Amino acid sequence: MRIAQVAPLWESVPPKLYGGTERIVSYLTEELVRLGHEVTLFASGDSHTAAKLEPICHQALRLNTGVFNRDAPLILQLERVFGSPGDFDLIHSHLDFLGFPLARRCPVPVVTTLHGRLDLPELEPVFREYAEMSLISISDAQRRPLPWANWQATVYHGLPRNLYHYHSRPGHYLAFLGRIAPEKRPDHAIEVAKRVGMPLKIAAKIDPADREYFRAEIEPLLSHPLIEFLGEITDDQKDDFLGGAYALLAPYDWPEPFGLVLIEALACGTPVLAYRRGSIPEIIQDGLTGFVCESLDEMVSRVEHVPFLDRRQCRQVFEERFTVDRMTKDYLNVYEQILSEEVRLTSLEPEFGSRSVSRMNRQTRLSLHPGVQP
Repeated sequence: MRIAQVAPLWESVPPKLYGGTERIVSYLTEELVRLGHEVTLFASGDSHTAAKLEPICHQALRLNTGVFNRDAPLILQLERVFGSPGDFDLIHSHLDFLGFPLARRCPVPVVTTLHGRLDLPELEPVFREYAEMSLISISDAQRRPLPWANWQATVYHGLPRNLYHYHSRPGHYLAFLGRIAPEKRPDHAIEVAKRVGMPLKIAAKIDPADREYFRAEIEPLLSHPLIEFLGEITDDQKDDFLGGAYALLAPYDWPEPFGLVLIEALACGTPVLAYRRGSIPEIIQDGLTGFVCESLDEMVSRVEHVPFLDRRQCRQVFEERFTVDRMTKDYLNVYEQILSEEVRLTSLEPEFGSRSVSRMNRQTRLSLHPGVQP
């Protein structure tokens, strides 16, 4: 199968440090190549892949510290992807809705994995306008704001089996890994550590948009003797950081679409304590691989119960549910489903004249998807 993988340009593929979406695109691309598929990756020029790389810009945009227009590379990327669609059997976009205008006019099937939150009010009109677009969610919870959209499947993220190692012995510190942002509630993680009297190690990046929040709300809390701020860390560092933790704290206060760090912890055998938000109950099995908590007080109380959780069970659940080979198999099933549907729609061409079904106007395309509301 000839497949185009279209990655965001903000980070390289794979990312040097933080970057969940680009990391997943990398794992998927490499596994597709290993399985013998002909894959072209549209990404920044500092990406590394066994696929054919179509570099859009020299460097990942987040690493470019000069003054430049960040929209220009995106426009070039869209033209490169959709300008020669005959080179592919299917285009898999990870650009959220940014590719929709050209995808609608593309003569080959396009499927988009949505990696972000969908509960923002300004998003619904966009998805209503492009209601025929084939979509993949990364959790069932992610779909809730747009239940009427043209969902093809939910595909949970997956990691290479040997990326992280099983750590049988828990350490004596709590871990927080990800972004410093209000919705991630690092302040709650700090409060948990202080209340239970256990060290907390924070490995997190600070986006420009969150620097003021960090300075005003989080930095003053880092002077406590139990708290250690490490900044961003690499994959190699994550293995020891997560594997050596007593538990991972994920006190997220937003509808988390997935949470890659959750399965990174499980891969190391480390239990997770998280709030009941978004996809959390789909990923963490309460009382088995961690605790799904309703409040800060409950999270504090659950810390002392962590030793009753089996770290080997955490690793086993990872191997059963969250590996890259399972993820890739799920995506291939979606690709085949979409291509089969394309064959069916193409068979309808005589009914609609000489037009390709892929180029039909919006109302005609919607009429062929009775479950989708315009």
